[in-house]
Amino acid sequence: MEKQFRFGVGLNPIRSATELAETARRLEGFGFDVLHVPDHLGAPAPFPVLVAAAAATSTIRLGTYVLNAGFYKPALLTRDIADTDVLSGGRLEVGLGAGYVRAEFEAAELPFPSAGRRVEYLEHVTKYVATHQPRVPILIAGSGDRLLTTAARHADIIGLTGSRVDGADDSLAERIDFVRAAAGNRFDALELNLAITAVPTDGSGTPNLSLTRRFAPTLSDEELLASPAVLSGSVDEMADTLRERRHRYGISYFTVQQQHAEAFAEVIAALR
Repeated sequence: MEKQFRFGVGLNPIRSATELAETARRLEGFGFDVLHVPDHLGAPAPFPVLVAAAAATSTIRLGTYVLNAGFYKPALLTRDIADTDVLSGGRLEVGLGAGYVRAEFEAAELPFPSAGRRVEYLEHVTKYVATHQPRVPILIAGSGDRLLTTAARHADIIGLTGSRVDGADDSLAERIDFVRAAAGNRFDALELNLAITAVPTDGSGTPNLSLTRRFAPTLSDEELLASPAVLSGSVDEMADTLRERRHRYGISYFTVQQQHAEAFAEVIAALR
């Protein structure tokens, strides 16, 4: 049985409390299910932003996409999660990742371990949070074998990133098959999420690929347009694409960025 669609939106950096409140209410009105904030040095601190957004809204869930686990001690992070969940009326979802920007670790005066050690620490943090705050859903996003194994065994939501669909080469399907094998009996209960990085916003049906290209600078426009992270065409065509991805891959949860939100709201309406 196919899961119900859910739609998230990544929040841009905010400039004032008033702007944050107005933006959060507008995104809730567009029909989004979850408001996401990132976790990078130089960007707003996630938990205060989520608490302020919660105070301005009533139904939209609040999430991190994703916290850099390497920045946090598990007990202190769990305290922030517990209080944010209470202050949001139980609307919190926690996205976690292993961290990948060396310069941010260095700026925070933290060591930058190997990828394997970062994933080990992510697993440690995830298990601690899940044990002490079991009511808060956990999302883990990534594409590597070790990270997806951790996600499959301990998370509630899998954020799929970095995959391509190019003819017979369907790395997205391969990654989902990997998660299925690693999750075992847990798989049917997992929710699969895909971050969308390009959506048409001007009525042309053609998306701006600049954000997508940041993550895949060597690919051609044709290759980028074939990415699962890119939507193109009319509102009805984009809705059909998401239906097809849910049917083909089991992905039911899609996240766009704030610059896509107003245009994407029409797609949400077509799917509800």
